[in-house]
Amino acid sequence: MAKLKFVVNHQPVEVDIDPSARLLDVLRDVLHMTGVKEGCGEGSCGACTVLVDGISYSSCLTPVANVIGKEILTIEGFTQTEQYRMIADAFAELGGSQCGFCTPGMIMSTYAMLKENPQPSEEEARLSLSGNLCRCTGYNSIIKAVLEAAEEARKRGIKW
Repeated sequence: MAKLKFVVNHQPVEVDIDPSARLLDVLRDVLHMTGVKEGCGEGSCGACTVLVDGISYSSCLTPVANVIGKEILTIEGFTQTEQYRMIADAFAELGGSQCGFCTPGMIMSTYAMLKENPQPSEEEARLSLSGNLCRCTGYNSIIKAVLEAAEEARKRGIKW
């Protein structure tokens, strides 16, 4: 056990935990952030996606020791932003979310992509989200939602 310090959703956090514990487990079981999901536990489905210093990570594969001193953003922290509202509204309007299990990870991956590429092509959006699995939508509505959110941000002059 060790005292580990990092930032989650703009709040400093200190946990006394085994440094090899998965970030996913610390977020869910210690910090009670249930928007981060475990789908596969192998980094293949994207349900556990968080941003670490602005970069998309599979929290199920990340030892908590790897985030010491870093900033983690989960869906819970992202929901307070205008960028979240644009993505969530587009997902809702275009049917990008059905059962909702994959949605937090999809939204976090979308945000990470749009920060790097604010006007992606359809092919770029598909490639960027290829690490996120959805059993319900068939992906077309998700990709349309991503492109709509990007376009809406451009129209409003909002930066990712």
